[in-house]
Amino acid sequence: MAIKNVICDIDGVLMHDNTAVPGANEFLQRILAKGMPLVVLTNYPSQTALDLANRFSSAGIDLPESVFYTSAMATADFLRRQEGKKAYVVGEGALVHELYKAGFTITDINPDFVIVGETRSFNWDMMHKAAYFVANGARFIATNPDTHARGFVPACGALCAGIEKISGRTPFYVGKPSPWIMRAALNKMQAHSE
Repeated sequence: MAIKNVICDIDGVLMHDNTAVPGANEFLQRILAKGMPLVVLTNYPSQTALDLANRFSSAGIDLPESVFYTSAMATADFLRRQEGKKAYVVGEGALVHELYKAGFTITDINPDFVIVGETRSFNWDMMHKAAYFVANGARFIATNPDTHARGFVPACGALCAGIEKISGRTPFYVGKPSPWIMRAALNKMQAHSE
C-alpha cells in the first residue's frame, strides 16, 4: 500500500524542545518534494501556525504555515459545528485567536461553552467560574487531555481535573488521542482514513 498522505506529530517526533530530531528535515522535505499532503499536528494549544513555522525555521526546517494544525485550531473547527457562540475560556494566545476567528464571543456571562486550553494565569476564580458554568449547563470542551509538559508544567488536562471534580462533568477532549482531531486533520488534507 502506497502512502498518500502524512500526519506527523511535533514533540518527540519532529522536534525535541526547540531542536529538530535528527532526520526530521530530510523526512519533511522529501514529503513536500513528492507533493504529498502533510499535516504537522500538535496538542499544544498556545501557539499559532505562524509561531510553529517560526519555531521550525529556527531549528532549520522550513515549512509553510498551512501544514500546521493545533488542538486550538481543531477545537475552533469542532465548535463551528455546534450551536451557541458564547464561551468562557480558560486559555490564552492562539486558542483565543482561533475562537474569535470562529465567531465566538468570549464572556463570563451565561456562556454556552466552557473551553479549556492552557494558561499560566490559571487561578481559583477561573476554576470557580468554569465549574459553576459547567455545572449549570455550559458544554465543557477541552483542547487536549495532556496533564503536564516536561518539567511537570501543568497542561490542559490538569486544569480540567479541578473543574471536572467540582462540576461532576467530564470534558469533551478535541485533541489527541481523540479521533476527532485525526478526522479533522484528514479533512484538512482532503484525505480519507482508508
